[in-house]
Amino acid sequence: MQTLVAPATAEIVIRNSRFIAEAFVVEEAESARELLRAQKELRPDATHVVHAFVIGANANVLGCSDDGEPPGTAGRPALEVLKGSGITNIMVTITRYFGGTKLGVGGLVKAYTEATQEVLAKAETQELTEQTEFALQVPYPCYEPVKRLLAEVGAEVTAETFADDVNIQGRMRDGELDEFARKVADLSNGKAKLTVEEEDAADSGL
Repeated sequence: MQTLVAPATAEIVIRNSRFIAEAFVVEEAESARELLRAQKELRPDATHVVHAFVIGANANVLGCSDDGEPPGTAGRPALEVLKGSGITNIMVTITRYFGGTKLGVGGLVKAYTEATQEVLAKAETQELTEQTEFALQVPYPCYEPVKRLLAEVGAEVTAETFADDVNIQGRMRDGELDEFARKVADLSNGKAKLTVEEEDAADSGL
């Protein structure tokens, strides 16, 4: 599977209607909901803001909406393009500004399909690297050395709390976990506690 490197934008015009397609990286259905709300707030004068997304290492979390277009003419065609692209953790919004001429069912399907294809053609992608979330509890004397280890393996630290020990939360590539765990155990004389969290697949509800 591939994933986006950065957001991308494309625009097509059909019978004076503008279709602005934007592709974003999303990793959770809730993030997709928040992004959709933001897009609608950003373009309050748009006729429709259609969306589709594919999320998960197995591309098994899916969602789409026609946003007022005739059922099955907008979000579903966009989703079918995404499903066939081999790209995951992606959301596409297609903003339509009505140009005064109705396109009909077939015309709408074609327009939303083409808009999605156009933005994917402009998007830069890379191979998806599966990551695992972790929680790490370390004594204060080990904090700085552990931070250096985290940087060496390219881990992303998402939260830190300082209490009796330092609690670090983040994610790292699956292939780095075993070696990292061994090094942390050696460095802390077995005092550090590493917990790996499994990510459950879920329906998007969107």
